[in-house]
Amino acid sequence: MQMHSTVGEDILLDVRNLETHFYGEESVTHALGGISFHVMKGETLGVVGESGCGKSVTALSILRLLPKLTARTVGGEVRFHGRDLLELSDREMRRIRGDKIAMIFQDPMTSLNPVYTVGHQIAEAVQIHTKVSRSVAMSKAEEMLRLVRIADPERRVGNYPHEMSGGMRQRAMIAMALACSPELLIADEPTTALDVTIQAQILRLIVDLKERTGTAVMFITHDLGVVAETCQRVIVMYAGRIVEQASVTDLFARPAHPYTQGLMRSVPDRRQRRQRRLPEIPGIVPSLREPIVGCSFTPRCPFAIDICRQKTPPLRDFVSGHAAACWRSEEVIGV
Repeated sequence: MQMHSTVGEDILLDVRNLETHFYGEESVTHALGGISFHVMKGETLGVVGESGCGKSVTALSILRLLPKLTARTVGGEVRFHGRDLLELSDREMRRIRGDKIAMIFQDPMTSLNPVYTVGHQIAEAVQIHTKVSRSVAMSKAEEMLRLVRIADPERRVGNYPHEMSGGMRQRAMIAMALACSPELLIADEPTTALDVTIQAQILRLIVDLKERTGTAVMFITHDLGVVAETCQRVIVMYAGRIVEQASVTDLFARPAHPYTQGLMRSVPDRRQRRQRRLPEIPGIVPSLREPIVGCSFTPRCPFAIDICRQKTPPLRDFVSGHAAACWRSEEVIGV
């Protein structure tokens, strides 16, 4: 059963049965297996799962940034304000990208152009979408650096990316993403390459800016601790599918999928001074190059029974607003 809000006008992004494939010389990887979810206006949605589960591919599919020679979205719809982004021309999509929908990538050093100053790059994004003069755009760039709390923004607009620290580059990326006041910000592991102290500052900054501007945020992460601190709702992905979705409160109180429970157990308890050895989820994520019969988590699941090996469980609502793709959700919750 798919979860779509009854308040249709409050849905900003509505993804339906999205299916993306990667093409190799001898095989096809089914990176996304028909996922459906939505983002409400002004909310923060967490997308969580291990590396390789399809989180980043989901973001790149939405923005149509997949490499054209090797990847293709082969099915589904991505509706933004009711328009299917997959049906727009490249030119129409470029107008939306960076303006109505913006993205912060994992590594700013590969996303910022090393031969242009940070101010030039922010100003260029502003000019592309708003048609203002160069001087107005540079003033906007300076204002955005100030907004993301970079000290001495008047000087920093003239810095090249290599002249900034990792945390400062990530702030500059956020400044560029927010320069045109997007309605949706997709943040793809925006703190991965940073140390813990800077991570906390960047997360706080994104939350503060979201509250100030009303921008909806789709927060992609492998860290459930980040989800607990920043998000209202969360979807859990595994092997290219959504296996659970719920409010953050419900998910942490009653995880209904064995995979989600495994992720929860692997989160360090920050209240403990000496950390115990964290339990791992046994096994590995299955190859998506071969068809998967039954539930993809079966080989790693302590709850697996015969039906799990034979039939793929649908994502079903078993409590209002809380859905899981598990044949034994009720028993899993009871553990």
